[in-house]
Amino acid sequence: RRSGQYTMNHDLPKKTPDGASFDRSGSQDSLDVLSMDDYWKELENIHETRGNNHEERIALLVKEPDEGELEEEWLKEAGLSNLFGESFGDSQESMVFLSTLTRTQKAAVEKRVETVTQTMRKRNKHHQIPDVRDIFRLEDDSKGKVCDGSEPSTVRKSENKNETQDGTKGSKFSLGTDEQKSSLEDVPSSDTDINLEVSFSEQAANLKDSSVSKMCKGGGGDTLLPNFRLPKDKTGTTRIGDLAPQDMKKVYSLALIELTALYDILGTEFKQQKAVKIKTKDSGLFGVPLSVLLEQDQKKMPGTKIPLIFQKLIAQIEETTLETEGLLRIPGVATRVKGLCQELEAKFYEGTFNWENVKQHDAASLLKLFIRELPQPLLTVEYLKAFQDVQNLPMKKQQLQALNLLVLLLPEANRDTLKVLLEFLQRVIDHRDRNKMTLNNVAMVMAPNLFTFHGFGSKTIEQSEFVMAAGTANVMRFMIQYQKLLWTIPKFIVNQVRKQNTERQKKEKKDKAMKKLLKKMAYDREKHEKQEKIPNDVDVPQGVIRVQAPHLSKVSMAIQLTEELKAGDIVARFLSQKSGNIQTLKKEDVFLHEIGGNIGERCLDDDTHMKDLYQLNPNAEWVIKSKQS
Repeated sequence: RRSGQYTMNHDLPKKTPDGASFDRSGSQDSLDVLSMDDYWKELENIHETRGNNHEERIALLVKEPDEGELEEEWLKEAGLSNLFGESFGDSQESMVFLSTLTRTQKAAVEKRVETVTQTMRKRNKHHQIPDVRDIFRLEDDSKGKVCDGSEPSTVRKSENKNETQDGTKGSKFSLGTDEQKSSLEDVPSSDTDINLEVSFSEQAANLKDSSVSKMCKGGGGDTLLPNFRLPKDKTGTTRIGDLAPQDMKKVYSLALIELTALYDILGTEFKQQKAVKIKTKDSGLFGVPLSVLLEQDQKKMPGTKIPLIFQKLIAQIEETTLETEGLLRIPGVATRVKGLCQELEAKFYEGTFNWENVKQHDAASLLKLFIRELPQPLLTVEYLKAFQDVQNLPMKKQQLQALNLLVLLLPEANRDTLKVLLEFLQRVIDHRDRNKMTLNNVAMVMAPNLFTFHGFGSKTIEQSEFVMAAGTANVMRFMIQYQKLLWTIPKFIVNQVRKQNTERQKKEKKDKAMKKLLKKMAYDREKHEKQEKIPNDVDVPQGVIRVQAPHLSKVSMAIQLTEELKAGDIVARFLSQKSGNIQTLKKEDVFLHEIGGNIGERCLDDDTHMKDLYQLNPNAEWVIKSKQS
């Protein structure tokens, strides 16, 4: 495949067989070939809309990377660029990072490092080219064992393919406390329970070639969607938005490595696409990058995370009623939609646009047009193909796990906008008895708008085959149905972040002590270490935590930990102390936060069992505040 410009394939795919009929009000869970009619009609509407748009469109250029370039970019994205090239050797931070990886994650990193180093040798680079085995030997020498308790891994040879599968038992991430140790046999075995405690790729390796895997094959979409659920976690469920930015950076790196490891284990190629930068509009509404839109919107409404036009179009659709039959499926009048689009561009920010003239189906068409006209797809150029390839994974649970990781990889603006869109689509589906728009119908209509990106991959994304269309519609179906699960940060990743923070703190303490020694300060090492270990609250007895609430009248309280005490109970205790200050904070906006220790900052859900969390992070401080403050 060469570098070049991808353009829309204007040959319309074949529709369902003549005379075929389907029940639009039937099961919302089962997906059959006949229901694909909505997909083809939507695609036809998109072509007609583009046919009426005579403006020249700048299609996106997608560069085909040179050998090793993909892997080099991948290592940079994962924060491991100092494992190769001139910066090799200055990789202590990376050694800490590598020490927290599972076996399958390390194998994924090794594979990419090896490809990059081989490419460098071919290019005859003058700077140091390390051997991949040396990198992991350095890490293993410093740690002895991988954080999951397994023996240090080496580059896998073809004859050792079964080693990962056989060795995953007992590989759950551990912080070294007895409470945290567990094996794969201990985790929930239900087919519908999503296990967030063990790396997804380790689970896949353990299931590979087993009878369980063969029984649970999930490709295609002709079966009911399972009722997946998250078992309760006593240390609290962590959702996107709960962690501090510095910890979210670590989450991104770990999610990228984990997704790659999962695809490696399942034999699916994972390649990030790379877009060549092109000139885009720097103002306006349609065809403007999300980042530019938000920049101009935040001048009008500081703190907004979703483009104002996007919010307004959804509000306009909902203002009439969501019970309108064929909502989202029936297009607006093309010429009228085009006129509205131009009028919005001229009057939206001036506040002079008359929304009373906008009919509901026109507003729905404008919403879909907004998504399609983004200069880069909502699911991003980098990961659009990876989202699409989710359909190729063998089990539905693995498809869900991959989507979870992909959502974590999206830029914040894309992720926030996608979340608002999926929540809106679910509200449309909630009225399916009246509007006849089931989960399947909505997925069929929306898939072409998210996956048929105008400047990218016509050969793969718009080929006129039922398999491709059904696949992207099925991914759309998953994203709508399981959206609450997709915005959860897996516990094994949060634990790896905790481990990284702990290791970094140890290193900082070591470096600090060394500097003091070098300055020849008379310091007793034992006394120094003892001072370092003094708890924050000397006066707080064992089994009691000090909770701060700077915005409330009762600013501090000592709380006795019990087996059943939850975060919500502590918040309720503070809120029961009546005060004038409390009126400034809404009850639903106030949360207990875990700050410091082995985490940057984490907003706790009300069901978090505090004693279990305290054992996981005894050095944390506990503060009640709103999520935004």
